[in-house]
Amino acid sequence: MLTIPLLQLEKEYPYLPYYLDDFEVIWNKEKSFSENLEKLPESFYEQRKMSRKEVEKEFVIYIQSASQCLSEEICSVESITIIPGVGKDGTKESFDPITICKGQMIAIVGETGSGKSRLLEDIEWQAQNDTPTQRTILIDGKTKEEWRETGSRRRSIAQLSQNMNFVLDMNVEEFLRLHAECFVHQEDAETLVEKVYQIAVSLAGETFDKKTAVTSLSGGQSRALMIADCAYLSKAPIVLIDEIENAGIDRRKAMDLLTGNDKIVLIATHDPILSLMAPKRIVIRNGRIDKILHRDAREEAVLLLAEKKDRELMTLRNAIRRGEHVSIL
Repeated sequence: MLTIPLLQLEKEYPYLPYYLDDFEVIWNKEKSFSENLEKLPESFYEQRKMSRKEVEKEFVIYIQSASQCLSEEICSVESITIIPGVGKDGTKESFDPITICKGQMIAIVGETGSGKSRLLEDIEWQAQNDTPTQRTILIDGKTKEEWRETGSRRRSIAQLSQNMNFVLDMNVEEFLRLHAECFVHQEDAETLVEKVYQIAVSLAGETFDKKTAVTSLSGGQSRALMIADCAYLSKAPIVLIDEIENAGIDRRKAMDLLTGNDKIVLIATHDPILSLMAPKRIVIRNGRIDKILHRDAREEAVLLLAEKKDRELMTLRNAIRRGEHVSIL
């Protein structure tokens, strides 16, 4: 690796330029990494408090580690199982173990501060009676240690939190391409970037351009972008979402998109439509899983009515955004 021209290395490792850019050095890419280092002044090494051999060693470790990480296969997760723990007051949870299978969406509901986010954190951590709730989470019936032994745990979970703020100095297209090139060949990245972008625009309440800086996106646009990213770019088979109701996105399309890609989706929400979209919802009270409700025929009728009213409200919202007068027909 140290003696191969950088131009050749970049063809095999498309993420390499991002690593090289951090050095703030003008690289001669027709020469190898070692040959480039020979031309650098001593101040370069003094600033980093590293010898040339240490810089070379770090370079090799980076390529090997990144290659191993990116080539790692993410096994499909068939199910998650939640085993009872305790509530905030130490009262034991009394439900039977809950198993959620791939392609399913589960809503987590309850009052503010009831412990919805804590349940998502238990799943993210794959708790083994080692969190405040003392719950145990199994993936495909395996404990955390058993899952690690399979080599499949890395990047198994993607999470969209309540507060999402971009700090990257890049636009939407650059962000998506950077992520796409982590998983596919460079020639396939363009097609994938375009697909994710179009999906994101269709989800968002307001359109945005590919050249828009990610830091300039509204909350709804950011959520739409990340949901599309999770569905088509992220290999993570489990998606945890903490409240998206205020983002102004097409909720039905977003959930259909994620579950249609065989992902397990758990969403903590106060939104009645999102709650009823899930065939099953977990009710949290005082930190405990209080009950598990299954959507019945009556609730399906309520969902249809609520979605109709929501579409009417969306039409009104868009008319006001466009600066139009509105009236009761």
